[in-house]
Amino acid sequence: MEQETCSSFLRSTWNIDLFFVAVELLVLTKNVPRGTFRRTTETAALAHFAQARLWDSESCQHSFFCSFLQALFPCRGFLMLKARVISVSNQKGGVGKTTTAVNLAACLAAAEYRVLLVDLDPQGNASSALGVDAREIKPSAYELLMQECEPTEAIVQTELQCLDLVPSNQDLIGAEIELVSAFGREQRLKCLLSSVSERYDFILIDCPPALGLLTVNALVASDSVLIPLQAEYFALEGLSQLLKTVDLVRKFLNKDLAIEGILLTMFDRRNNLCHQVAAEVVQHFESKVFDTRIPRNVKLGEAPSFGKPILLYDIQSPGAVAYLEATQELIRRTQRPKPMKKADGTDAEAP
Repeated sequence: MEQETCSSFLRSTWNIDLFFVAVELLVLTKNVPRGTFRRTTETAALAHFAQARLWDSESCQHSFFCSFLQALFPCRGFLMLKARVISVSNQKGGVGKTTTAVNLAACLAAAEYRVLLVDLDPQGNASSALGVDAREIKPSAYELLMQECEPTEAIVQTELQCLDLVPSNQDLIGAEIELVSAFGREQRLKCLLSSVSERYDFILIDCPPALGLLTVNALVASDSVLIPLQAEYFALEGLSQLLKTVDLVRKFLNKDLAIEGILLTMFDRRNNLCHQVAAEVVQHFESKVFDTRIPRNVKLGEAPSFGKPILLYDIQSPGAVAYLEATQELIRRTQRPKPMKKADGTDAEAP
């Protein structure tokens, strides 16, 4: 079934034309002998996709075509795939926003996607949850937004090989005041991240629990927004306010901003209220709601005190299992190609 779907895709005149346009570009820019990739058999491509399972019957042709090109040309420099930028936002505090941002980033990195986590919360909890003491690190997110440093200078390496961090501290509180009179203040973060987006597969932004200028910067810079939602009725009231802000940003500043999904957190399966709230959210937002429910879990609360994501603290805990499942859902929703590997298991890099 998979091979028949792939074969029909390749036989499409439109897709074949795009394929050979890409081949001609490769010949011209990389000095590859003409005809090299014309001899690549369809069977070999099918075998690759059957093994890697980079697509399914519901994948759009554009996503499949990108995966197909990446399979043939694993050089990231040729495809120049830009990162998927996702804001993790909810103006209501205590809903598991930072926990979600940190653990999704860690799980994506464990899956060998290149991830940048931007801590845009002046409390700096995402930074400390990854074992980074932002008080001793400069430059941070504040210097980045004030354009006092290059984006690469504000990025620090974490314990996970594929996960980088832009740390934050209390200096960021002053950024909202200082940006008020700045030219293009809502676009500041977007311009800064654009210079490093080709280095990553995902950029996650941990937003502050407010709908101020920092959050607006994050939404303008993002392709989509992921909303962690505690399974209680007060959280539903905050959700409506956030959606109004998203609509305003979409109308005036970022017309392509989408809702990535709603992730229910602190879910207690023994509590009828949680099930009632979940049912109401699903009724209103349907497929936008993640199937995964993040449970209340002591280990999720303990992990930040050790400066580790739940994946490194206790991978067998219910919280770790839930975030791994949520990460799989996120990958399916975004349809990002699987990271390519060399024969020795290392990342395929541009020459």
